Amino acid sequence: MIQYVRRSLLQVIPSLFIISFIIFILVYVAGDPVTLMLPETATQEDRERLTVALGLDQPFHMQYVQYVTNMLQGDFGTSYVYRQPAFDLVMERLGITLLLAACSMLVAIVISIPLGLLAALYRNSVIDFFISAISILGKAMPNFWIGIMLILFFSVTYQIFPVSGSGTISHLVLPSVTLGVALAAEMTRLIRASVLEVIEQDFVQTARSKGLVESLVLSRHVFLNALIPVVTIIGLQFPQLIGGTIVVETVFSWPGIGRLLLSAMNAKDMSVVQTIVFVIAIITIFTNLLTDMVYRLLDPRIKYDNQSE
Repeated sequence: MIQYVRRSLLQVIPSLFIISFIIFILVYVAGDPVTLMLPETATQEDRERLTVALGLDQPFHMQYVQYVTNMLQGDFGTSYVYRQPAFDLVMERLGITLLLAACSMLVAIVISIPLGLLAALYRNSVIDFFISAISILGKAMPNFWIGIMLILFFSVTYQIFPVSGSGTISHLVLPSVTLGVALAAEMTRLIRASVLEVIEQDFVQTARSKGLVESLVLSRHVFLNALIPVVTIIGLQFPQLIGGTIVVETVFSWPGIGRLLLSAMNAKDMSVVQTIVFVIAIITIFTNLLTDMVYRLLDPRIKYDNQSE
């Protein structure tokens, strides 16, 4: 395991350089940074002064080297809209988005695990068909529609939860449910399929033949082995939850990086856009690494090293 983690961390380094180059190119794709940052009344002298200040008078490769050097020092540039370092601005919003993503994942897990188990244990029954129909419906409904319906029912009609904003647990409920519903629908179907596959394995039949109570068979032999695909979907979906909060954060006025990214893209504030993309990429890389490590804990048969530990 230690050797695997060491190799994985070494593989992260070239990945980060590739990501940094792609993010660096975003500036040129968006247009001339000087034109974006200066008002229309700016003179040619102002343009030349800002070009030198940004280092855009240097060759392309020197600009990239300087960008990577600054990035390694935690300097991702300054937001010309918010007039503060882009990295500090993103870090302020990241914690709020991580909280929303974590609560949404928790909602998805709480909903999907019991529903998936019920659908698998009562295969081809009315319960199974009902849960499958609910899963398909939940996957088909767009997030913005779910959010609006929740606002109309729980905020406008009954005034149980606030319409928008953040700061309290009550503000967190509706956005978390909105994001968690679609993920729960996908995880429910995955858990059902995974449990059905494990139930048919020989070791489960052997455990039953030994006279073990069905609850012990399900908890010790079926459920733990069926968790591996679930860990996969959690590892893949968590970074997507962070990057996909734009719609939900806009609907509920949640002050996370989703809304920040949207406003930065509209204003072409490329320092902020670059920083958010890089942070999400880092989270994705290390989430995948953590997912692989959890595999090892769930199933000791999985080996990452040629040598025994």
